[in-house]
Order: sequence, then structure tokens, then C-alpha cells
Amino acid sequence: MNNNFSKLKDLVMSLEGDFEKFYDKGNAAAGTRVRKGMQDLKNMAQDIRKEVQDMKNSTAEKK
Repeated sequence: MNNNFSKLKDLVMSLEGDFEKFYDKGNAAAGTRVRKGMQDLKNMAQDIRKEVQDMKNSTAEKK
């Protein structure tokens, strides 16, 4: 799990420059990269959410 969280943080940090380029300078290509990065972020978050739910359910079954 910790590895997934690190990947999530790295992705967010990697998007910082493109956010600045898009919002501050109006760079359309940076906006495309931001949108792609946000979709990747959504997918990663969903995968982590599923992993947590599965772990929670497996722990509840053992009790």
C-alpha cells in the first residue's frame, strides 16, 4: 500500500509544473497533460480504494 501512496504523491507533484503553465501562462498543451494526469490520478485513487476495501472485507471475514 505504501508504494501505491508514494506513486500517487509522485504523480501529483509531477503535475505541478503543468498546472502552472496552464493556469498562469495559458499553455493549452499543458492543459492536455493536466487532464491526462488527473485521469491517471482518478484511476490510481480508485485502485487504492478497491485495495483498501478488499483488505477491510478480508479482515472482517477473519473475525
